[in-house]
Amino acid sequence: MTSASTKRIQNITAVILAGGTSSRMQSNKALLPYRGGRFIEAIYRLLRSIFADVIVVTNNPEQYEFLPCNKVPDIYQGMGVMAGIHSGLYHSSNPAIFAVACDMPYLKESLIRYMAARADAGGVLIPESPGGLEPLHAFYGKDCLTAIETALQNGQKRIVSFFDGTAVSKIETEQIAYFDPAFTSFININTPDDYYGMRSREHIRTIAPIEEFYINAAV
Repeated sequence: MTSASTKRIQNITAVILAGGTSSRMQSNKALLPYRGGRFIEAIYRLLRSIFADVIVVTNNPEQYEFLPCNKVPDIYQGMGVMAGIHSGLYHSSNPAIFAVACDMPYLKESLIRYMAARADAGGVLIPESPGGLEPLHAFYGKDCLTAIETALQNGQKRIVSFFDGTAVSKIETEQIAYFDPAFTSFININTPDDYYGMRSREHIRTIAPIEEFYINAAV
């Protein structure tokens, strides 16, 4: 029997944003080797275990033919990550989406499920870490579409630029820390140093959990 904590979520679509240029990595970071496959595959597998529907937003769908899911392009070309969120939300058959970048290796199922239980179609549900709001680990409802489109049509690319036009709820740092005390969920991999550092840490992960490296580094 499938428990409530492991049952796949039906009314929210997971959206992987794979439209970046990876300029600092100097290669497509979504396709870097990782855990016996490609980087994006590990993220896809986790999200597919949580959500019944997963979409990849990419303007190069041929690069992701190995992923058995729908791939959709940006509708507003050249408008950055907010255009990716817009496309995922527009193409989703569900009333809300969970949007993440393609380079976030430490996503936590318990935190995602906690947030999903509080998301709805009425606006944005966004976590707050010590570094501020985390729009690439957030839930967006269909009611956001008009505000996002208005911002994009006005040439605004920052995700938070449309927040004044919709309802926004926050998951506070104290709540996040219960599931992820080191806030590793929000780490992304942007540079070769980030990538090789991550691989080195995972190589010795049997000695100490990855969270300990970030907790100790902050002390």
